[in-house]
Amino acid sequence: MDLSNARWRKSARSGASGGNCVEVTSNLPGVVAVRDSKNVAGPALAFTPAAWAAFLSQVVDRP
Repeated sequence: MDLSNARWRKSARSGASGGNCVEVTSNLPGVVAVRDSKNVAGPALAFTPAAWAAFLSQVVDRP
């Protein structure tokens, strides 16, 4: 999978020090990719947008 045109972003909840963060890209058609922000040249996980949305619906903060 070619991720060379991916625009990666960190969570707004990431600390200023970088720490243990993941980066996500959703600007590629049909795929949401996730990678370790400390190893940007390393592997990335790829999900369909539907699978990513299902994951997020289970991990979001709840009141």
